[in-house]
Amino acid sequence: MKFFLDTANLDEIRQAAVWGLCDGVTTNPTLVAREGREHRAQILEIARIVTGPISVETTSNDTEEMVRQGVEYAAWAPNVVVKVPMTPPGLAACRRLRERAIGVNVTLVFSANQALLAAKAGATFVSPFVGRLDDIGHDGMQVVRDAVAIFRTYGLATKVLAASLRHPLHVTAAALAGAPIATMPFKVLEQLFKHALTDVGQERFLADAAKLAAELEKQKARV
Repeated sequence: MKFFLDTANLDEIRQAAVWGLCDGVTTNPTLVAREGREHRAQILEIARIVTGPISVETTSNDTEEMVRQGVEYAAWAPNVVVKVPMTPPGLAACRRLRERAIGVNVTLVFSANQALLAAKAGATFVSPFVGRLDDIGHDGMQVVRDAVAIFRTYGLATKVLAASLRHPLHVTAAALAGAPIATMPFKVLEQLFKHALTDVGQERFLADAAKLAAELEKQKARV
C-alpha cells in the first residue's frame, strides 16, 4: 500500500520523505492557498522532494478549460497528475487528458458507480472521499471496498486512492479493503506511529542502557 500526503506544506512533505513514507502527494486549491505562494512555484518545490505522483486540481466546470489547465499543469513536472471532478465535463476532460498520456485523478467520488464511470473514462486514480461520507451517516469505506472489488473483477488499471481519511482506523480499514493507495493529512500519518506500549518500552530500554553504561563506567573507575 502506498501512502500519499494530502498537503501542500513543504515541511510536512520533507519530514514524511525523511521517514520514507511519502509515495506521493495530493493537493487542492485550498491546501495550496494556505501556504501563501503562487500555485506553480509551490508544486515545483514539492516536485523537488517527491518523485511519486503529485495531484494538482483543476478549477473549472468546463471541459475545455479543465483540459487547458491540465495540459499546463502536466508541463510543470513529469510526475504531476491532474485532478478533475466526478462530473460529466470532468470525465470528458479525463478522457481527453488520458489521450495525451497525462495522468488523471478523478476526485469527489462518493459511490461505486461513480468510481466505475471514472475508470471507464480512463482515470489513473479515483478518489473516494471516506470521511465526508461518514459525516452524513454513510459507510464511506464501503465505497472503497466496492470499487476495489469491481476493478479487480474486470481487471481495470485504475487505482483506488482512498481519500478524506480522518484517523488511523480509516487507514487500517483502507488497507484491509485492498486500496492500493491512501492519502492522508500529515497529522494522521504521525498518529500511525503512536502506541502507549511503544513509548513505555522505548523509555525502559533507554533507561536500562543508561544504567548499564553507568555500571561499566564504575567498573572501569575501580580498575
